[in-house]
Order: sequence, then C-alpha cells, then structure tokens
Amino acid sequence: MFRHQKELQFEVKVDRPDPMLARQIQEVLGGQFGEMTVMMQYLFQGFNCRGEEKYKDMLMDIGTEEIGHVEMLCSLISQLLDGASPEDQAEAAKDPATAAIMGGINPQHLLVSGLGGLPTNSNGVPWNGSYIVASGNLLADMRSNLHAESQGRLQVARLYHMTKDEGVRATFRKMLARDRYHQYQWMEAIKELEEKNGVVVPASFPPEAEKESQPEAYEFWNLSEGTESEEGPWATGSAPDGSGEYVYIKDPIAKGQIPNPEVPNTALHHDLTRKKVLSK
Repeated sequence: MFRHQKELQFEVKVDRPDPMLARQIQEVLGGQFGEMTVMMQYLFQGFNCRGEEKYKDMLMDIGTEEIGHVEMLCSLISQLLDGASPEDQAEAAKDPATAAIMGGINPQHLLVSGLGGLPTNSNGVPWNGSYIVASGNLLADMRSNLHAESQGRLQVARLYHMTKDEGVRATFRKMLARDRYHQYQWMEAIKELEEKNGVVVPASFPPEAEKESQPEAYEFWNLSEGTESEEGPWATGSAPDGSGEYVYIKDPIAKGQIPNPEVPNTALHHDLTRKKVLSK
C-alpha cells in the first residue's frame, strides 16, 4: 500500500524562473539515469524480491523515497517555468538577451504539460521501461543499483554547476547527499552478498561447472595496440575470489574455426552463391 503525504521530503524553492534550466533538469527526472529510472528499478526489484525480507524492505524503502524525489523534481520544474508563455518564447526570437533565457524552453512544457514536469529527458525523449534492471538476482541487481546511483549523482553534480540559483542548488545538495547515502547502501549490500556467495554472478554456476573452459576465466587478451593494459591489477595477480591467477596474453591467437554457414533456399531471393571454404 502506498500513501501520499502532501509535504515534500525536502524544501523546493527557486530564486527566479528559468525555463532553460527546467529543460535541463528533465534529464535527471526522465532520462536514462533519472529519478524515474531508479524509482521504477528499486520498486520492481522489491515487488519481485523473494527470500530474505531485509533486502525487500530496503528496496521498498529506497524505491518509495525515489517516488518523493520525482515529485520534488516536478515541483522544481514547475517553479522554474512560472510565468512562461507562448508569447515569451515568440518574443525570445526577437531579443538575443531574452533568448539566452527563454529561447531554450522545451516547447512541450508549454504544449503538453502546461508548465509542469514531463516523463521525458532533456531532449523530450520519453522515459523507457527498458532503462530498468530487475533480474531477480540480488547481487546483479545491487550492482546495477550502484551504477544507476553513480550516474544519477554525476548528472545532478553537473547540473549544480550549471546554475547560480541558490534555491535550486539547495535542493540539489539534498539530492546529492541522498544519492551518496544510497551508494553506501548498495555498497554494503554488495559486500554482504559477495561475502556470502562469492563475487561472480551467478554464484549458483560455480567455476567447476565451466569444466575445460576454466583457463579462459583468467586470461587477459591484449586485442588493441600496445601493452599498457598489462599494467593494471586486472591482468596480473590473483582473482578476487582467490580461485586462480591472471595470465596476460600479449599476442592472442584465435582458437575457433572460420564460419561456413549454409546458403539459404533461393526462394529467399538472397542472390548468394555457394563458396567453398578450404579446410586447413
């Protein structure tokens, strides 16, 4: 059950209208790494979570908080659009000074939402459900959550430096702080799950099941010019789970065959002829 509370999680108050900034903020509302994405991602992971209740409870707690963040951003966008009108946009085309502020307004804020936030990114591309990850594997999902929070916080930090509006910045500071804590939460969950099951997803398919393919689990194939990649800890030393030692393959050689597919039936009108591949 969800229940809406009228008060926002944090105060949202702008110093002055700024339609251009409203358009930019759409990215952290309805973009790939915006609040709509993390809201839906955590909620669907929580809805579908089976097993230990603490993980489900954490997912639902944070997912529900993100609903509030979506509402905060909609309020922020609305305040930044206060006073905007179609006449303002038309006038902006005549006056370069006004155009610097009003010329970048998202027309959909006037035509579609009536000066409100939209479920789109900063270019008007609609939010897409394929942005979210809810696989049913806790460790895989928690890593996706950490990635989503990292990208989202990065974008809010960039937006912070794109405005001097102290009211907007105050809201961003709250969001940045919460996004930082959410990263901590996912890190802690990841650490616990790795200690319990191992660092590789899925843990239910162990290395032994790879049979003859196990050596490939530790080889770094150098497939670009130079050998600088050899300098990283991913190319030398032990695997994080201690199951093997890395090997740097400086000049890797292909181990497979040359594909020799059958030519389809002529009814497919492919205009292909059979070419015999010589065996080595």
